Amino acid sequence: MSAPTLQDGINKAGSPVRLLWKPNAAPFKVPVIKPEFVGWREEQTAWSRGVAFSDLSHHMFDTFLEGPDVIRLLTAVSANDYESFAVGQAKQFIPVTSQGYIVTDGILMRDGPEKYTLSGVPAAQSWVKYHAQKGGYDVTATTDPDSATRKEGPPVLFRYQVQGARALELTELAFGGPLPKTKFFHSSVVSLAGKTFRAFRHGMAGQAGYEFIGAWQDGEAVKDALMKAGKAVGMIHVGGLAYATNGIESGWIPTPTPGIYTAPELADYRQFISLFSFEGQKPLHGTFYSENIEDYYCSPYELGYGKSIAFNHDFIGRAALEKAKDNVPRTKVTLVLNAHDVREAFGADPGFILSYARYRLEAAEARVGMTFYSAFIDSLGTILSLALINNQQATPGTQVTVVWGEHPGSGTSPGADLGFKRIRAIVQPAPYNQFARTQYRQNS
Repeated sequence: MSAPTLQDGINKAGSPVRLLWKPNAAPFKVPVIKPEFVGWREEQTAWSRGVAFSDLSHHMFDTFLEGPDVIRLLTAVSANDYESFAVGQAKQFIPVTSQGYIVTDGILMRDGPEKYTLSGVPAAQSWVKYHAQKGGYDVTATTDPDSATRKEGPPVLFRYQVQGARALELTELAFGGPLPKTKFFHSSVVSLAGKTFRAFRHGMAGQAGYEFIGAWQDGEAVKDALMKAGKAVGMIHVGGLAYATNGIESGWIPTPTPGIYTAPELADYRQFISLFSFEGQKPLHGTFYSENIEDYYCSPYELGYGKSIAFNHDFIGRAALEKAKDNVPRTKVTLVLNAHDVREAFGADPGFILSYARYRLEAAEARVGMTFYSAFIDSLGTILSLALINNQQATPGTQVTVVWGEHPGSGTSPGADLGFKRIRAIVQPAPYNQFARTQYRQNS
């Protein structure tokens, strides 16, 4: 008997939403890495006040693409510009369906003339592998899953992130001087502790820093050298709890719902995807409930990827994106939840809060948007949420209401008043972090 597919799951449940809607679903947990080293509050603060070390080796999927047709494949299945893509450079990978909905993003790094690594949640990687197979491209695609999924052995790569106000000072101490001048989202080959690897100019909390990426067997020596140098600048090892909150201030929405559940022409794709995949198991929950899965889809324009879309080549979804570029109905924003209301809802000390729920946003009792990513930020004393909101309410300073709770799903009216908490919030830009908003991508 063959393993059930995503389409099998949808058919059995009756709809995509009924398959995915799971009230009170637990938030993502970073595998292998301890939840806390010195406490999530101090670890969370390290990004802005000192320097933070994060081990990112275990929570992402990596798909290694190689072959003479790899650039032709990538050009056909994504909206990115590949005319100038240097070895060592990375791009925010933007695959979209023919309707112009994002499949989910990823980080695509060019490792060699015919070698690329696509990293992140596996949905974008599945999209590439499907089209490589069905299109007959001369490309090999090998996936190393995250450490919660991998059946045996360690990861292929180590990936260490060093960032924060003193990150560059730390790297000079560790490497004995400044690293090669490297543009944002580019990398340079460096050596430390007798090991050679890439220093990638990237970070997730809106602060300066690097990701160091290399062969797993070299990782322990590199980590030991970084940790030793880090003692002089008070570097803090970040645990899984704090790390999972670090995209909030930099404005990155990590888990948009893949726009692949309804289009008739994607029926074969849904048969290609396992029911037990990210696409089949990533839960929807919160107070923004709709029986129509398309109400949860996003365009890359709404997510802030418009500047990375290139119409200098044909790709799946090009016509839809050309049509949509001047008519984007929602804006990505940061919501700063009212601190008094947060404490009324969660207690005098709310503690650690992290949610990927789709909470309903209201203005004058009308539904105006939804959240995607919410976390308590200790240094601010309140919750920040990344959200998509109707353009009319997207002006910074606008007050909206976040409806916080768990809709039970099918059989209950989407707008039912179930005693949900209502928390006032002020709309602010995304990224919320000023450095990320004004300087992060300079010299890119």
